[in-house]
Amino acid sequence: MTMNRRHFLLGGLAALALPGCGYSLSGRGSFLPASIKTIGVPLFKNSTSLFEIEQKVTDKVRAELAGRGRWTVNPTSDGADALLTGEITNAILAPAAFNEQQQATRLVLTIVSKVELRDVKANKVIWANPGMQFAETYEITTTSSGLDPNAFLRNDANALERLSSEFARAVVRAMLEAF
Repeated sequence: MTMNRRHFLLGGLAALALPGCGYSLSGRGSFLPASIKTIGVPLFKNSTSLFEIEQKVTDKVRAELAGRGRWTVNPTSDGADALLTGEITNAILAPAAFNEQQQATRLVLTIVSKVELRDVKANKVIWANPGMQFAETYEITTTSSGLDPNAFLRNDANALERLSSEFARAVVRAMLEAF
């Protein structure tokens, strides 16, 4: 048997063995206990200077969880089997690219948070991340102050919307897949 045929045969056998190897598609699984039917997601705490970021992030996390279709999501702990709490501890806006005049043309907004999912009945932490970070890079669309987070976000409200959506997906994915 030639070397090419041998590699082809080994590759084919490996492909047949993969479905039983324990891997699954991202976003399909959940390690949460079956007893959890309702998840309470109260408003995240905001320890930053970004106005209403906690409202946008909390709304997106609730929507992302509800969109998974497996749980009822409540804005309070009333009747919840599990409670997802969070605090946005830091928001950092830094220039990422400059033009010839040394003006920032692209910014990176980084959000740092503490997030915890607790089984209410057992009073134990199911999942937690005390330093979850998420960053997004955005083009500056105006010439206003490049390093003032509030000025930047007022000029580009869509930037915060996109960041909140991506952050919510990352939180829910990490929580459900335990990565």
